[in-house]
Amino acid sequence: MKKKWLVAISLALVLAIIGLAGCAAPAKVSLVTQEEGIWVTGQGKVSAVPDIVTLRLGIQAQEASVAEAQTQAAEAMDRVMAALIDNGVAEKDIQTQYFSIRQVTKWDRVKEEETVVGYRVTNMVTAKIREIDKAGSIIDAVAEAGGDFTRIDSIGFSLDDPSVYYEEAREKAMADAKAKAEQLAELAGVTLGKPTYISEGIQVPPIYPRVVMEMAIPAPAPPTQISPGETEISLTVQVAYTTLD
Repeated sequence: MKKKWLVAISLALVLAIIGLAGCAAPAKVSLVTQEEGIWVTGQGKVSAVPDIVTLRLGIQAQEASVAEAQTQAAEAMDRVMAALIDNGVAEKDIQTQYFSIRQVTKWDRVKEEETVVGYRVTNMVTAKIREIDKAGSIIDAVAEAGGDFTRIDSIGFSLDDPSVYYEEAREKAMADAKAKAEQLAELAGVTLGKPTYISEGIQVPPIYPRVVMEMAIPAPAPPTQISPGETEISLTVQVAYTTLD
């Protein structure tokens, strides 16, 4: 008896579900793919004169013992740091980038093995120079202070606040994208609609041309000339537009 009731209840539930499914309105699914509309990429470029110089510099000392190398390196680095600060570089704009103590070896042909001939201490910092006209004189001051231990690895140019230039580049990129889309719409015989998708990409220009100075500038030496030139800010946008028949 109990089994008959269970079968009847199950049958009633199945019929009820079928009836509800038949009464329900069919679902509508709308798919929008990237194949619809017009997709274009616009580019905007703006040239600007850099107002920041970043130097990667420091010292390198080599002696027979670690203690001797460290002493020479520390004394030379103290003089380099003093030269930077005395020439207007703020302490907050000086940051240690690399420090190492390494063995210096050479191949002993008699013993047929590597032998230690000394120890090399390297201490490198980056110095951000906000008065760009002083970059050359600061390089000269550092070279004189560090003497033969001076190492200048690279120099880079950048903008302290590039936001205003990105705004201009963004406007140019959007105008370029719209012009391309309008031309494509005209060629296709359709009317260009509104943008439905926008994606931005920023292309950062290389700002660290490499310069290497292994020795102090011999006296008397002409002043170091630094030319910042111009840096280019480039920005791209990808835009999708609807089309109207």
